Amino acid sequence: MGGGPGKGGVRRPSPGRARFMGVLLILVSVASAVLCYIAFSWWLPSDRDRYRDYVAAEPCPVGATATNCLSTWHLTVVKKEIKSTGRTSTYKATLKDGDSWQGVVDFGDPGPLLEHLKPGDKVTATAWRRDIVVLSRDGVRQNTSEAPRDEIQMNAAMGMLGAFFAAQAFAFGAVRLVSPRAYAPFTWNPYGRRLLIASAVVCFGVGLPAVWIGIPWWTVPALGLPAMACAAVLMYPRSVGPTAGGGR
Repeated sequence: MGGGPGKGGVRRPSPGRARFMGVLLILVSVASAVLCYIAFSWWLPSDRDRYRDYVAAEPCPVGATATNCLSTWHLTVVKKEIKSTGRTSTYKATLKDGDSWQGVVDFGDPGPLLEHLKPGDKVTATAWRRDIVVLSRDGVRQNTSEAPRDEIQMNAAMGMLGAFFAAQAFAFGAVRLVSPRAYAPFTWNPYGRRLLIASAVVCFGVGLPAVWIGIPWWTVPALGLPAMACAAVLMYPRSVGPTAGGGR
């Protein structure tokens, strides 16, 4: 499996093993391409439509049973939980409606309302499609984790990351199938590792500012694709040895 020794005792890679890895990389690229397709064809449109429906929703008429309108509930705080330890954070409040209902509402951060709540406080909950999306008290409002957000730029960034990974895996796999004995520089070290890091930097470096600024989601691939193309060219090793890349 490891191949025979080359000149000077250097072990040459086995063509069979190189081709096997090539097939695996191409299969991985196909899976990543499918995830990219799902991100742009279903995940992004679904989140966009959900946010638009939420923004367009109106208060429910008295006695209405529909779930696509905004209903108001007056609840009581049972307890709150705010924990931030290392990589894990917990922000939640337990609420009840008399003796008939009790549930837990999650938040993305402690402020501006959650951190000031105490057991026994009366709060107003706004529900949409059976989820509590806003909690308010004395004019202070805070969205819950269930509230739809206009952040589809990050959906586009994650889809673009899948596309970059699919392209890299396919290229590295195809080279191993075509040239199993000399596939440098398409190896993990250093070109593959650098490309993967660059892909993440480009996607999040474009996606996060796009969310903060509020520019359209399509600007993420419009800016990210040429940026990644430039990075791939600039990081391409200019001198390559005669063996299979000097890396894995």
